[in-house]
Amino acid sequence: MKKLFFALALMFATVTAFLVAPSVKAETTVKIASDSSYAPFEFQNGQKKWVGIDVDVMQEVAKINDWKLEMSYPGFDAALQNLKAGQVDGVIAGMTITDERKDTFDFSNPYYTSALTIATTKDSKLTDYSELKGKAVGAKNGTAAQTWLQENQKKYGYNIKTYSDGVHMFASLSSGNIVGAMDEVPVISYAMKQGQDLATNFPSISLSGGYGFAVMKGKNQTLVDGFNKALTEMKSNGDYDKILKKYGITTSKKATPKKDVYTIASDNSFAPFEFQNDNKQFTGIDVDLLNAIAKNQGFKLKWNFIGFQAAVDSVQSGHADGMMSGMSITDARKQVFDYGNPYYSSNLTIATSSTDDSIKSWKDLKGKTLGAKNGTASFDYLNDHAKEYGYTVKTFTDATTMYSSLNNGSINALMDDEPVIKYAIKQGQKFTTPIKPIPDGQYGFAVKKGSNPELIEMFNNGLANLRANGEYDKIIDKYLASDTKTIQSSAKENTFFGILQNNWEQIGRGLLVTLELAVLSFILAMIVGIIFGLFSVAPSKILRTIARIYVDLNRSIPLLVLTIFIFYGIPNLLQIITGHQSPLNEFTAGVIALTLNSSAYIAEIVRSGVQAVPSGQMEASRSLGVTYLTSMRKVILPQAIKITIPSLINQFIITLKDTTLVSVIGLVELLQTGQIIVARNFQAFRVYGLIGLVYMIVLLFLMWVGRRVEKRMK
Repeated sequence: MKKLFFALALMFATVTAFLVAPSVKAETTVKIASDSSYAPFEFQNGQKKWVGIDVDVMQEVAKINDWKLEMSYPGFDAALQNLKAGQVDGVIAGMTITDERKDTFDFSNPYYTSALTIATTKDSKLTDYSELKGKAVGAKNGTAAQTWLQENQKKYGYNIKTYSDGVHMFASLSSGNIVGAMDEVPVISYAMKQGQDLATNFPSISLSGGYGFAVMKGKNQTLVDGFNKALTEMKSNGDYDKILKKYGITTSKKATPKKDVYTIASDNSFAPFEFQNDNKQFTGIDVDLLNAIAKNQGFKLKWNFIGFQAAVDSVQSGHADGMMSGMSITDARKQVFDYGNPYYSSNLTIATSSTDDSIKSWKDLKGKTLGAKNGTASFDYLNDHAKEYGYTVKTFTDATTMYSSLNNGSINALMDDEPVIKYAIKQGQKFTTPIKPIPDGQYGFAVKKGSNPELIEMFNNGLANLRANGEYDKIIDKYLASDTKTIQSSAKENTFFGILQNNWEQIGRGLLVTLELAVLSFILAMIVGIIFGLFSVAPSKILRTIARIYVDLNRSIPLLVLTIFIFYGIPNLLQIITGHQSPLNEFTAGVIALTLNSSAYIAEIVRSGVQAVPSGQMEASRSLGVTYLTSMRKVILPQAIKITIPSLINQFIITLKDTTLVSVIGLVELLQTGQIIVARNFQAFRVYGLIGLVYMIVLLFLMWVGRRVEKRMK
């Protein structure tokens, strides 16, 4: 009985103690694998203790989440195999996030953004990738450096040697077996600080994915969420920056803006990088990315969406401070522009109609006509290989016209950047991409060579910060993720009524600009034209000569050439002379060009009108003692006006139609408005038909007015 009583008492005491005692939270054990020699991310210090950015970050993450951390360092490949076999829960090993790896692993937000470069010995004279032809370059197996070298091997003509680790690779470089070793910038920088005979004279290549903490796909999402939560906390309280600084890496750098507002030129129809959304606001990867960088770095910018070629010319002439327009970085462009770090890696791809199954390889392009936009990497590539494959290249100034040409059969195929074509297909274009894409290179933010260096510095700093905090990936995924929704409108834009209903305000603004441009330039042209027209019939030979030179010069220059020269050429000339930028407003440049062009023809109309009045009337007036000027004002001009009215009205109609040419410098008049709408909905036939109908209504009204005036004058 005593034993029973004792047992019950003990049980009661145990239960009471359990209920009364404070609860103890079970500690989660997390097994993490890492690399074995990847300084400064993971390596052994002089005390044989594992240290590095990845080690310190993971330890702080475990501390914040109250995890019991067990880390192992079997090496990169072995770490991934251990993760796949379920022997560890996650991997942190300077692992770049790529689309291929996303098929196998779930990644955290990027915790570090890196860049690739080529390390050489200090006595090497090599400074550019084009100098590597026929030479051997090293890379570690399975790394982003190896992938980049493989993708660009044909372009630069080097040989690739593969190594299992950095120790053997850099030893091979020192012994002369290779001329360069490609690795990530912080790794090479750390090796240089440790006294290795290395130099980094090659341009760096930014890695878009960043480093991520990884778990097996579909498993341990709580670990990823915990890592992201802790990383956010570490960045906000400064612990993250302290870890990087400990290993010689600084973050969150900022340059000082030198202007109140920076003007940025861009394309106006290059979805998904820049295009108008349903709210008629310009959006896209380039727009969101640069706006986020400006916010991050504390500078203001003003966008000017004027078209690709116009944007290039605008930066060169000083109308814009920089250009963000899906612009591929090329050696030729580097002679004219300074670039920031690449912000997007793209491919070139061939698109054909989905109903055309005759093109399946490059050999099938023989005898075909291929389209490409002028000044693009696609245009250069097609022209370089035209003789090899036997096709003909047709040049376009914008994507909307090129895509419409493929739809209506004017061309058999087109080449454009892969994300642009994929986005067009998402929006309903019946295209297919039957040929394997070609690595194109990278997009860059550009300024005129030698100008606005602080803008490049702010761009690079901001881009690095956005990649580090995950905002970069959010912007890219917003437009390119597989589940991205297509653009929806309040009314379906597959009918004339739907297009008009959704875009009537935008079309109205474009028409207003067209009318303002035509009316103002014609009024000025009338004033100038009448003056030179009277000069051409004046008794003075000097005045007649001046008038003839003015008229002949302006009539001999095509209006398109004159417009481009005034907008880009004159400011560039003034900058050469004065050393200061003197940009012109697009509207002002358009008015000047139209005024000069129209005034020359009006001068001829006035001259012919005056000469149509019988010469005897001037002689009779002068014989009565009336002065020449009074005779012209009272006798000749009233009759000449009646004669010239129909021709002057016709000249105004011509001037109104000529306003379409001013769109080449980026002025958003009626035609440019139509091009912007087509870039969004790809309804070229309906949109341009509607724009043509608007022009037709306005011009028919002017013709009717002209005939009415002519009848009244009679």
